[in-house]
Amino acid sequence: MSKIRIIASHEFLAAVKRLSYIILTLSLPLLATLGMLAYYGITQWAGEKPPAEKPNIGYVDNTGLFDDYTNTETTYFVSYITEDEARRGLVEGNVSEYIVIPADYLDNGIIQRYTTKREIDPPYATLRSIDEFLTANLIGTNVSEAILARVTDPLYTQSFRLNPDTGEIFPPEDELSSFVMPYVFGMLFIMSLFFSSGYLLQGVAEEKENRLIEILLSSVSARQLLTGKVLGLGAAGLLQILVWLMTMVIFVVIASANIPVLAGLKISPELIVISIVYFILGYILFGVLFAAIGSLGSTARESSQWTTFVVLPAVLPLMLIGLLLTNPDHVIFTILAIFPITAPITAVMKLSIGALPAWELAVSMLIMIASIVAAIWLASRVFRTFLLMYGKRPGMSEIWRYLRQP
Repeated sequence: MSKIRIIASHEFLAAVKRLSYIILTLSLPLLATLGMLAYYGITQWAGEKPPAEKPNIGYVDNTGLFDDYTNTETTYFVSYITEDEARRGLVEGNVSEYIVIPADYLDNGIIQRYTTKREIDPPYATLRSIDEFLTANLIGTNVSEAILARVTDPLYTQSFRLNPDTGEIFPPEDELSSFVMPYVFGMLFIMSLFFSSGYLLQGVAEEKENRLIEILLSSVSARQLLTGKVLGLGAAGLLQILVWLMTMVIFVVIASANIPVLAGLKISPELIVISIVYFILGYILFGVLFAAIGSLGSTARESSQWTTFVVLPAVLPLMLIGLLLTNPDHVIFTILAIFPITAPITAVMKLSIGALPAWELAVSMLIMIASIVAAIWLASRVFRTFLLMYGKRPGMSEIWRYLRQP
């Protein structure tokens, strides 16, 4: 144990002293601080702006029906007798545009719109205002104010999601939280896991390349060396993820009280605890795999080429985040939450939106623990066999043959 502790302590100190580690670890707190300072600076500098003035739209009514409601919620409508007067008002800047309502409007619903601006399509807000103006005048004298309000704005939806098993209503979800939280947690996991595991792969490959590994193995066993490196770099990665999680908690507390758009953003203690557990399990699994990969190549660059088989499946949940948010209970995401390579990212993302059942969480962790045990056994055999092999990269058939040997 003393040799493992010495190796772990050395790897931890070597990792946390790296400039890239320090910059990456402090980048999130720094960006969060700069973001809040920028927000407060802009809001204080800009101050409260006066409400925007309603635009004026001119109209020429050839039907005699549109003269009762000329002031909508967003626009003033100015009446002109002739089109020449309306055109002159537009040129002089009295109105932003004008419309002509032909005498046969009731038969075909066509109006002409005139503006001085170059447009691909008429602005939605303008069409909405004109629609309200026409609707209010067409039915306003025949119905009550309440009915008129509902005709012009007939729909304000409140959507609720029911539990498919019990039929109970789920608590309302904040749209920002349901998208931001899984994506942010997924990105943090990917960055920390791969940087920490990458240090391990690079360290093993470089020690093998410069023959330092021969000196180390003369004093410790391959299993002790592997265990010490995984534990040391795992502690460095855990420190990094703790700094990021604490930054997120502090940012959410401050932002929710001062930035309206982030008021609904919440991070539950349960999410933080389970995220840390998954990080530990995920790092041990990825660290062992990366250490084994690092022992296969003759150089660090050669070993890194093998990591594609681990990296691509691991980032798959982030690539499917859009589908996960809309259909998290699909069997595909259940498989991804259980499969050990994709489990750390998928499970945390599903948990952050409240879509990870207890049984799925338990099965996912049990399979990850079993996978870690199997990976350590396989990696120790790879470590022992290929760490001192130089000159060529072994093929898959050769690796499989050595693993089958007692």
